[in-house]
Amino acid sequence: MSAALVEGFSVTHSRYVPYAHAHYGGNLVDGAYSLGLFGDVATELCIRTDGDEGLFAGYSGVEFLAPLHAGDVVEVTATLTRIGNRSRSVAFEARVTCRANPNRGPSSADVLTEPLVITRATGTVVVPLPAG
Repeated sequence: MSAALVEGFSVTHSRYVPYAHAHYGGNLVDGAYSLGLFGDVATELCIRTDGDEGLFAGYSGVEFLAPLHAGDVVEVTATLTRIGNRSRSVAFEARVTCRANPNRGPSSADVLTEPLVITRATGTVVVPLPAG
């Protein structure tokens, strides 16, 4: 068992959202983008806790709380909340930490004073039983 396999262990990724991912007016990015990032951070969580990429079994809840825009920098965190024999419950949160500000210029952006929580979710991942 990994030393990281404890409730409360978390992994965080940060990513710039390119303009190529905008699908709607106002440079809005679809909510599935956050869910894809949750899958990535869950994979690293499983590697660090169980030495295996694991499989995402499903979401038990998803909340889209605020929009994600192209030009944002988004930070996603996966936190281990329950440890079963093979299943792991995970809480996810996506926060915008920087946002484009085209009013100041075409490449201008601001660091947000407080991160803006845009998506929360809970889900389950499954890992193989340990060998031995």
